[in-house]
Amino acid sequence: MIFLFYMLSAIMIISALLVVFSKNPVNSVIYLIVCFLAMAGHYILLNAQFLAVVHIIVYTGAIMVLFLFVIMLLNLNKAIIPQKSRVTRISAVITGGIFFLVLLAATRQTFEIHARYPFRGDIGLVSEVGNTLFHEFLLPFEMSSVLFISAMVGAIMFGKKDA
Repeated sequence: MIFLFYMLSAIMIISALLVVFSKNPVNSVIYLIVCFLAMAGHYILLNAQFLAVVHIIVYTGAIMVLFLFVIMLLNLNKAIIPQKSRVTRISAVITGGIFFLVLLAATRQTFEIHARYPFRGDIGLVSEVGNTLFHEFLLPFEMSSVLFISAMVGAIMFGKKDA
């Protein structure tokens, strides 16, 4: 069991690095699909089969198809893409660093949450997921829905031909 965890973690880290460092955007999406499948494997190891299946269907299926559609719709070429200025690159690094600090703070808080909510056998069940999602995490759930809708509108606006 522990070997499977480490193997899935290695696959996930390597594919995530390949997403970032790949020069071809289509290859980046394919590596991201591999990363999502490894993440679904982690859900199965945590006895959350429902989350694993939903993760595969929603993220690996629908969202990645949408990403591929947008990438192919935009037809990104090096000749078309302008080079980013030094200020833009520095602000991207600062923003990424702040995001990393937020992730570290969230990781620290997970230990406190784990102490408050001890592990139970019914955690991965559909009813428990629904109760938690629509009671404790309703606002983040709805905010992610608005984020996905705005991403789709942005993709349509990018793909729209100027008349």
